[in-house]
Amino acid sequence: MKIVLKLFLLIALLGFSGCEDQAGSAEVRGYIDQLIAGTYESWELPEFSPSDISDLLKYRNETTIITNFPRNGISSFYQQECKLGMFVLWTIESIRAVETSSEYLIGRFPSQNPVLAIRDEAELHMVFDDQSHKEAARAYKDWWNSFYPGKNKISIDPLEKTKYRWH
Repeated sequence: MKIVLKLFLLIALLGFSGCEDQAGSAEVRGYIDQLIAGTYESWELPEFSPSDISDLLKYRNETTIITNFPRNGISSFYQQECKLGMFVLWTIESIRAVETSSEYLIGRFPSQNPVLAIRDEAELHMVFDDQSHKEAARAYKDWWNSFYPGKNKISIDPLEKTKYRWH
């Protein structure tokens, strides 16, 4: 009888822990599905937390073009479309900016646009090519999988060792 009770408790414990993980994933999946379908209605980026970064990173390489997404109202550059993966990286940057109280944070927007720019150019040079997207996606994945503790990791700029920055 004790074995049956222990087995039941083990199955119940595993089942409950799985539900929590799926709930987080469902929220991220819902966000992604809305971006793809063009039905995301908020003017702001969602209030995700660092615990959502792993789920968001699954979409970092997506090249699906989205046209209905939150835009930073202070930017004079109107971006008509964006690759889903780039927008997801910008969403992750929003989480990082909120957590570190970044001086560049505008509402929940971590920068003016979900666009990369060359870091050390005297004049603004935005980049939209596949190579910059791949490098940024790799940098964010490497950053998240690094061995730094959570609070220290969040304070590190994932693009720091690349030639890119957010515009």
